[in-house]
Amino acid sequence: MGSPSSLIDPDALLVADASTVISVNATGCADKILKALPNPVVVVDLVFAELEQGRPKKRQDADLLKTLVDANRIRIVELDEVAVLHFEQLVVGPAISTLDDGEAATIAHALRRGGIPVIDERKAIRLCGERFPELRMACAMDIFAHPNVQTALGNDRLADAVFNALVNGRMRVFLQHVDWVVKLIGIERARLCASLPRSARASVATRQV
Repeated sequence: MGSPSSLIDPDALLVADASTVISVNATGCADKILKALPNPVVVVDLVFAELEQGRPKKRQDADLLKTLVDANRIRIVELDEVAVLHFEQLVVGPAISTLDDGEAATIAHALRRGGIPVIDERKAIRLCGERFPELRMACAMDIFAHPNVQTALGNDRLADAVFNALVNGRMRVFLQHVDWVVKLIGIERARLCASLPRSARASVATRQV
C-alpha cells in the first residue's frame, strides 16, 4: 500500500499535541509505532499537564505517555523564552483567534526548533497556516501512514492500530487520508468510525462490500 504521509524528512523534529498522543496511545502498539518512526518526537510539558487533567475521569493517556518517555520514545520539553513569545501570540486575544495552551505550546516549540507540529485540530491548523505559512505541519495520520511504520507493523496490524485510534481515540481523518484509511481498514469497519468525515461515511455506506 502506498503512503500518503507528509513526513518525508527523517531528521525533522515532531512536536506532538495532545490529540496526537491520544491517537497513538489508542492504537495499543504505541511503542512499536514510535520505534519504527525515524523522527525524534517531543511533547511540551504543557501538553503533558493537559493529559494529566484526564486522570480524575480515569483516562490513562498521561500514564501511557510517561511509559513512552521512560522507554525513550518521546521526550518532554519546556518552552524557552523565545518560544514563550510565540506562545503568547497564540493564546492572547479573542477566542476566535486564539488556541488552548497545549496547541499553542506545540506550535510555539515547533517554530522555535524548526520542527513539525503534529496536530489534528482544525482551528489550530487554520490559525497556524494563516500566521506561520512557512511552518510545515502534520497530523496523527501522517505518523501511521509513514512507510517505516507500515513496514514495521505489517498491513493487518496497522489496520487494527488505525481502527483502534479511530474508535477509541476518536482520531480525526482529513480528506487527503480518507481513501487510504478506508482501503486499509475495510468498508465494514469504516462504517463504524464516527470520527471519519460525514461525507466519507456517507460514501462508504453506498459502496459494495
